[in-house]
Amino acid sequence: MNNFWLVKSEPKEYGWEDLLKTRSATWDGVRNFQARNNLACMKKGDLVYFYHSGKNPEIVGIAKVVKEHFQDPTSQDPRWLSVELAADKPLTFPVTLKEIKKDKRLKEMKLVKQSRLSVMPVTEEEFYALLSLSAKKDVKL
Repeated sequence: MNNFWLVKSEPKEYGWEDLLKTRSATWDGVRNFQARNNLACMKKGDLVYFYHSGKNPEIVGIAKVVKEHFQDPTSQDPRWLSVELAADKPLTFPVTLKEIKKDKRLKEMKLVKQSRLSVMPVTEEEFYALLSLSAKKDVKL
């Protein structure tokens, strides 16, 4: 059984479009112990929501863990970890933080409760609730 996750990145630093271009990336530079522990729990094949933080916070795509945790190449300290992520697919429509906070199914989501955490678990129910939010948006021309 796969687990579900969410990782955050500033689109100016490294965004979804960057992951699509490179196809995969080492998720490094995490310097929070709780986020590091979450990286350590990621397994190959787990699905990961890619969240743009900053000015327009929103979930924009789904990545997949393709390599489980290893020492972060940006640190000499073996306690810091990285994983390898590959782009899986963009969301039909991005899901904004405002929409997430409004949805009763997501009121206990770590993104709402621990908003500063950069790597967090997502429950299966939350994962599919977010997918339904992305798929059911009205398109206005």
